[in-house]
Amino acid sequence: MSADWYFMKSGFLFRRQRRVGPICEMELLTRIEKGEVTPDTMMSSTSKTHGHWIAMREIKPAIKHWNSTHPDAAA
Repeated sequence: MSADWYFMKSGFLFRRQRRVGPICEMELLTRIEKGEVTPDTMMSSTSKTHGHWIAMREIKPAIKHWNSTHPDAAA
């Protein structure tokens, strides 16, 4: 999962989402641990998703980390 990642974060104004990134893999894992990035969060990486936005639950290493750090959450 070593790539520059982007994710969509909900904003407070006009219910808009804004793109956050690029962030490194370690920062992404930290944000997953904190719950800032959830399985429903849309993510993108030029090298891993070829620039397409997909839900975090579709990225196997990310959802595996989510499941290991949030064992009580329903996947």
